[in-house]
Amino acid sequence: MSMNMNMKAGLFQQQTLKMAMTQELMQAITLLQYSSQELSAFLENKMVENPLLSIDQPTSSLFQPTFDRKKGKRTLKNTYDANYWIEQISEDTISLEQHIMSQVNHQQFSGEQQKAMLLLIHNLDENGYLRTQLDDICIPGISPAVLEECLSILQELEPHGIGARNLQECLLLQVKAEGENLLAESIIENHFLDFAEKRWKDLSKKIGVTLKEIQEVFDYVQTLNPRPASLFFQEKPSYIVPDVVVEVRDGMLLVGNYDGNTPNLNVDKGYLNRMKSHKDQGVQRFIQDKWQEYQWISRGIQQRKETILKVIQCIVEKQPACFHHGLNYLKPMTMKEIADELGIHESTVSRAVKGKYVQTPFGTIEMRIFFTTSLQSVGLDEDMSGMQAKKSLQAAINGENKQKPLSDQDLAERLKEEHGIILARRTVAKYREQLGIPSSSKRKRYD
Repeated sequence: MSMNMNMKAGLFQQQTLKMAMTQELMQAITLLQYSSQELSAFLENKMVENPLLSIDQPTSSLFQPTFDRKKGKRTLKNTYDANYWIEQISEDTISLEQHIMSQVNHQQFSGEQQKAMLLLIHNLDENGYLRTQLDDICIPGISPAVLEECLSILQELEPHGIGARNLQECLLLQVKAEGENLLAESIIENHFLDFAEKRWKDLSKKIGVTLKEIQEVFDYVQTLNPRPASLFFQEKPSYIVPDVVVEVRDGMLLVGNYDGNTPNLNVDKGYLNRMKSHKDQGVQRFIQDKWQEYQWISRGIQQRKETILKVIQCIVEKQPACFHHGLNYLKPMTMKEIADELGIHESTVSRAVKGKYVQTPFGTIEMRIFFTTSLQSVGLDEDMSGMQAKKSLQAAINGENKQKPLSDQDLAERLKEEHGIILARRTVAKYREQLGIPSSSKRKRYD
């Protein structure tokens, strides 16, 4: 069998539609996905590189989403309060080193012992644990024996549990310091794994005590501090400032930008005018490049602001009950729905809500929270959202009999019977883990 192929060389024309990824477009995409803090840091860095840039403190405004998104009319003004900085002043606290060394009798301590104690303190982590082997931190001038001796002294000081190598030792140091619960001391020292994993029935037989007594030890251990040095390692609190605001006034939902944390970008006209008259061609090219960069960044920031505002407006229009009454009324909604409504790509919506926060009547929350999956429900006009299912799951666990906690399968059946929510057992387990709730065997109490 043979085939004849007629192949001829020639020129052909084909028209294709392709959008070029320009530098300005890439800049706009990058700015959109920045959080407010990242955007502020970006602008501060750009001010160092670009002498044309200047920054002013902005204000914010509110307007009705449905009416104003279509007509572009703003109705209410709200001035940003610059005095909130006073809330960010942190109080002075005594350091861990000062607290520990104040308990040491310096007159009885040799110079080597003082150096050893400081060396140990400086190798503690933020929780007060000594995670490094003594051999690894020992330095010339300090003998291993002195270092070991000072560790023993350190572990007797307050806060109790300081200098422990692991959680077991940390709890044991605290129990021994109080010296009132010998059973707890014995269990933590000799049977910690069985105790922590709640293998209590085997433990009960092994040490000859009742499950109720083990439960009492467990309740006592819950009063101990697994992070004894946490109070001495306080970081300055970071404040989340929203990108947009949703308020209820006279029964109406009002939406606006919150620009209190994002500076307005301007051009330094005095510097620009001085440089325009400069005759050097290199200076002229430099100014031209920096002027173009200013225009790109300015347009990118404006597009970012408008896109985020359009997205939250659309969310408010689709979720009015949620903003009036709280997240319990959140309906299932996907990013694709918002993208289709606004005529933009789904990835644009994803960038617009990533790391962005909205101030609502019920708190400041991340915009991504409003996007939840739809769960099948029974006997309801509308499907439930994943957030509603989690709240129902949390409520069911809160109300269970702790002596007979509900298994994941029991929870699935209860959610179906009481709330009409259909969840597979593995989905219940996933939601439970996301809520930080242990399994039924670890929730069981024996009293």
